[in-house]
Amino acid sequence: MRPIGGGVCGICGERLFSPYAVAGAAGEPRCGLCRRSEPPFARSVAYGSYESGLRELIHLLKFGGVRPAANVLGRMLAEAIATLEPEFPGEPVMVVPVPLHRTKLHQRGFNQAELIARAAMKIKQGGDRLPLCAGVLERKRETASQVGLTRHQRRENLKGAFGVTQPKTVKGREMLVVDDVYTTGATVSECARVLRRAGATKVWVATVARTLKISAQHMEIAHAGDNQMDESREADAVPMAKAIGI
Repeated sequence: MRPIGGGVCGICGERLFSPYAVAGAAGEPRCGLCRRSEPPFARSVAYGSYESGLRELIHLLKFGGVRPAANVLGRMLAEAIATLEPEFPGEPVMVVPVPLHRTKLHQRGFNQAELIARAAMKIKQGGDRLPLCAGVLERKRETASQVGLTRHQRRENLKGAFGVTQPKTVKGREMLVVDDVYTTGATVSECARVLRRAGATKVWVATVARTLKISAQHMEIAHAGDNQMDESREADAVPMAKAIGI
């Protein structure tokens, strides 16, 4: 479970394979997608690639219900956030976990993004500098599975799914949206759009893992069962938990 290495897009964090990647106004390299369409967030970072041990660890939390795994993932998220901090303003940046719909929250019993964010903030001792604002965003409706959908379809699927519950907290502030996995960016982008419409001056994104081009061919297989818990995942949770000492 190593940090992402090598050249990545200075905006979305996608892996770059071409040495001729065009630099943006600030001199950072950009992927083709970010060159064609400016994302609603200023920059997105992730600790590692969504594969192998890191993917198993995230599943251990989400589907195995092994909450101590959030502490391990929180350390990784804290490292990702640290790469953004030099660009943060002097005033506090609000940390906003991507919310679950109340139905999913009831089924799972917890929001993994919030658990990971809380663990990361304890490590960073963010306090007033990085206050956790778990109630700022709400998921107003359930959405269909994103598996098999194109980027455009994912965005359409998420339209109207999120809302701001505390506009006074958002207006005139910079926000940091955090989640467990960045797949195509559709979810965090929609959260960023909603926050910007509510008056946020800038939105940053940090996730534990990111699906990179090098592993994109496995992405749909990796996510195919993410909406249901099966016996094999419960069985896998035990040895994985022992392996990381939780």
